[in-house]
Amino acid sequence: MKQGKKRIVVKVGSNVLTRPDGKPNVTNMSSLVDQIASLHDKGHEIVLVSSGAVACGRGAAESTKGGGLTRQLDSVASRQLFSSIGQIRLINLYNQLFGEYGILIGQVLTQKDNFSSRDSYLNQRRCMLTMIENRVIPVVNENDTASLTELMFTDNDELSGLIATMLDADLLVILSNINGIYTGSPSDPASVLIPRVAPGEDPSAYVVAAKSGFGRGGMGTKCGIARKVSDEGVAVVIARGDRPNVLVDLVETPDTVPHTIFEPSTEPLSTVKRWIAHSSSFAKGEVHVNQEAAAILRSDRAVSLLPVGVTALNGEWEEGDIISVVAPTGEKIAVGRAAIDSRAAVAAIGRHGQRPIIHYDYLYTEGF
Repeated sequence: MKQGKKRIVVKVGSNVLTRPDGKPNVTNMSSLVDQIASLHDKGHEIVLVSSGAVACGRGAAESTKGGGLTRQLDSVASRQLFSSIGQIRLINLYNQLFGEYGILIGQVLTQKDNFSSRDSYLNQRRCMLTMIENRVIPVVNENDTASLTELMFTDNDELSGLIATMLDADLLVILSNINGIYTGSPSDPASVLIPRVAPGEDPSAYVVAAKSGFGRGGMGTKCGIARKVSDEGVAVVIARGDRPNVLVDLVETPDTVPHTIFEPSTEPLSTVKRWIAHSSSFAKGEVHVNQEAAAILRSDRAVSLLPVGVTALNGEWEEGDIISVVAPTGEKIAVGRAAIDSRAAVAAIGRHGQRPIIHYDYLYTEGF
């Protein structure tokens, strides 16, 4: 990470922000705001990605006169209801706490579909950069009231990773309920905290598959997002969010705080490749390639996807849409922005001397 003032995205999970009964943990929230205010006053640029709306809403609904819900709701309906109640409470509390320091905040509610096109992606980026430039702290959350299940972020870990790369952050801090990645279950005395993960390393084999009480994700999700974001050039830290002064200490004296850091790649991606890296779920079609083409794409060579190596196509797309690249084994090995539409691609399959289906500048392979 560069020295001096940093652009920092802070993601804080539901288990840090809420009590076991689902009500806001005002003590933890106040401590978090105190720390962000301190860093903000020192010139650091902070973006807060905050979970907790659904949990706050559930707690509020269940504590109302009559005991809460009048009928049983499915998971989508209950999430929409609770988030609509909880988001107001959450942002009002943040507004009050930051207001005590004279700091303005702005609410940013987004959903995965907003990142599906380059124009929408850049529009959100411009909006948030304008807030940062004017010393307004963006408080970001997924718009659960409008998100469809199949187009939801895995959880706010995924959203925070996308925000961090979109804004060219220096550091993404994921505050959870444990100190970081361990060599086994964190509850096992024999497990040891992994302090550093170098670029290209994969500690996921150590991760125990378990979710938090209120969130949708778990440490496996955090590990996967951290690897992807660090490969794109942003340092990622996972640490315990309820540790006193954890955020300030991580920025100013990191050696004093137990944590896991995923060290950033020394060859960061371009902004457009960062967008493409997180766009695989928006793919409009698939390009199947032969073994030779798959091997070349997986190598360190800077190559475009040419029609000569293509064996089949699935789906229909226009120039500029996102498409996936599939190896003969059926494994997805790349994603990119189509340089030609599917009709032109069909006509060019297997032929030499044709335009690339995906140009190298718009082709992402590192995370596959």
